[in-house]
Amino acid sequence: MTIVDNARLQERLGASRLIAILRGTDVDATVAAARTLIDAGILTLEITLTLRDAEEAIAQVVHDAPSGAMIGAGTVLDEADVDRAVSAGAQFVVTPTLNASVPYAIREGIGVLPGVYTPTEIQSGLDLGAAAVKLFPASTLGPGFIRAVRDPFPGARIIPVGGVTAATAADFFAAGAFGVGVGGPLVGDATGVGGDLAALAARATVFLDAVGRA
Repeated sequence: MTIVDNARLQERLGASRLIAILRGTDVDATVAAARTLIDAGILTLEITLTLRDAEEAIAQVVHDAPSGAMIGAGTVLDEADVDRAVSAGAQFVVTPTLNASVPYAIREGIGVLPGVYTPTEIQSGLDLGAAAVKLFPASTLGPGFIRAVRDPFPGARIIPVGGVTAATAADFFAAGAFGVGVGGPLVGDATGVGGDLAALAARATVFLDAVGRA
C-alpha cells in the first residue's frame, strides 16, 4: 500500500463515509480488531499513535489488508509523527488540531484530516487543501452545528467525530456531514487484551447498515 494524496483521500472517504478509529492499548488486540473490522466490511481505519508501538500495529494491518482498504494514523501531533506514521505504512494521517503536521503533510502529498472545532478552523483546514476536516468533539456541537456551518460554507467537507453512534449517524448525514468517524461506540473494548471481537463484528454490521441507509 502507498500513501494517498488529498484528492484521492477525499474520493475514497466520499465513497466509504465511515472511518473506524482504533485507540488501542495493546498491539496484538488492535491488529485483531482491525482485521475484524476489515472482514466485516469497514475498510477505512485510523490507528492512533497513542498506542505504544503503534507503528508495529499499523505495519501489520497494512501488510494484511486487502487492496480496497485504507489505513491511516491518528493523533498525529507534529512533522515527526507524520514521518513515522508513513514509514510504518500509513496511507493518510489524522490530527487533533490544525497543528504543524497539517501543512507539512499537504506539502509532502499525504492525505490529511485535520481536527477542527470552529467555523474559522473549518475554513482554514479546507483552504490548506485537506481532504476533509474532522469536527471534534461532534457530540458537543451536534448535527445542527454542521447544518448551520454549511449555510455559509455549502461545500465544506466535515466529518464529525466523538460520540457519533449508529443511532445518530443518520442525523449527522442529514445535516450535511461528508462522513463520520467512530471510535468507542463501534470499537468498544476490542483493542484491549481480552476484547470481544464477536461483539465488534456485530457492531460493525450495525454501523455499516446505518451509514448505508443514511
